[in-house]
Amino acid sequence: MGKLNNKGKNKLIEMTLEGVRIELPTKKPILLLKERAGRRYLPIWVGAFEASAIALEISKIKTPRPMTHDLIVNILKGLNIKLDAIEVCDIKENTFYANLSLKSLNNQSIKVDSRPSDAIAIAVREKCKIFSAEHVLLQAGIEIQTIEDEVEKFKDFLEHVKPEDFNK
Repeated sequence: MGKLNNKGKNKLIEMTLEGVRIELPTKKPILLLKERAGRRYLPIWVGAFEASAIALEISKIKTPRPMTHDLIVNILKGLNIKLDAIEVCDIKENTFYANLSLKSLNNQSIKVDSRPSDAIAIAVREKCKIFSAEHVLLQAGIEIQTIEDEVEKFKDFLEHVKPEDFNK
């Protein structure tokens, strides 16, 4: 469900990470976020390194040495700072912006500017919530019809169709 950010201006929508894909024909990696309580998706093109870091964590593959995102998580834990959530907070000229929402030991809220790919790579490691600002979803989100949606529409059609509907 959505919530309001600190300024009360932008509604935040909870998202889930659907995965990392390769977009064809460009062969560029893309993160696909899905609205938790809806049907909108947010595709975010990312770099190969970030896509790999996210895919490795999703697949539960551990590297012999910490990757950059693991290092960041280790630093936060060492400083007793908790990652509450990440927020894809803006889009300007086709560039996405994100924040890490941190909570210090004395319960102070801290926002740290981040690229969405880095924020999501850290979020999957910390298993924290991912949000998108409503205006970002309105600007860059897409609604994908699932096969289940199409089957439901067809069942509804069959339940209500009459023979005279076929007369022209």
